[in-house]
Amino acid sequence: MTSTLRSPSRMSGADSAVRPDSASGGALARFRRALADGWVMTGRNMSHVIRSPEEIVIYFSLPIMFVLVFGYVFGSGMAVSGSGYREYLLPGVFVMTMLYGLGATASGIAMDVSRGVVDRFRSMPMARSALVVGRTGADLLRALLEMATLVVCGLLVGWQWRNGLGSALGAVGLILLLRIALTWVGIFLGLVVPNPDTVGVIVFPLAFPLSALSNVFVSPDLMPQWLGTIAAWNPLSATVAAARELFGNPGTGGDSWPAEHSLVLAIAWPVLLIAVFAPLAVRRYQRLSR
Repeated sequence: MTSTLRSPSRMSGADSAVRPDSASGGALARFRRALADGWVMTGRNMSHVIRSPEEIVIYFSLPIMFVLVFGYVFGSGMAVSGSGYREYLLPGVFVMTMLYGLGATASGIAMDVSRGVVDRFRSMPMARSALVVGRTGADLLRALLEMATLVVCGLLVGWQWRNGLGSALGAVGLILLLRIALTWVGIFLGLVVPNPDTVGVIVFPLAFPLSALSNVFVSPDLMPQWLGTIAAWNPLSATVAAARELFGNPGTGGDSWPAEHSLVLAIAWPVLLIAVFAPLAVRRYQRLSR
């Protein structure tokens, strides 16, 4: 029995040209697999939304109620420069809806953890990132549907954008960027809470002060100085002020910030939230996946 051995010199020359390509091909294949698995998980999460129409009613009824109550009941006693109060209010309602969507993100992740879905997915031949990527993709798709519905409702009550379609799309992009950042906050909360019932106890006390102490309903310039300072530095206030500027909707005194500062902060705050909570969520998820 004979065997043929290749010399190291010949082996190095032949394989040196193959290894980089094979390595890059392997990385590309893993990336494609992760995207495919993430898309499957996105479809799974969206199917849960379709099968639970009561959740859609709840999440859409709250911002619509705010529009009706503050726009028609309290709006008659509020004055803003430029146009009616409803035009001032609607960009804030868009952003506030993205904030309250954080609860659905956290409860969905917490439900998967409590039911052992994470352990079952871990035993399957799928990318470990699929669960997190699928949740992010589903939340972004739902945010697009929410924005489309709210824009239609806004047009029906007299709101409109005044700076052209390009600026309006830029405002929507900033709002969705904040939603992506809040998705990572929700994923982290869903991974650390002990059960899904705890999500509401945590999210609502967190979301309500953020929306109340902001420029969603009134300008920080009309608040006491110390309270107005807190509201002006609220991440929601930066996105709302930038959206109003891009939509061409009225404001009072620029919401305590010049327009260019609002645009910078509307990008900086979400990037900062992602930089903080994305690594925390990934680290927590890796601990659960071991």
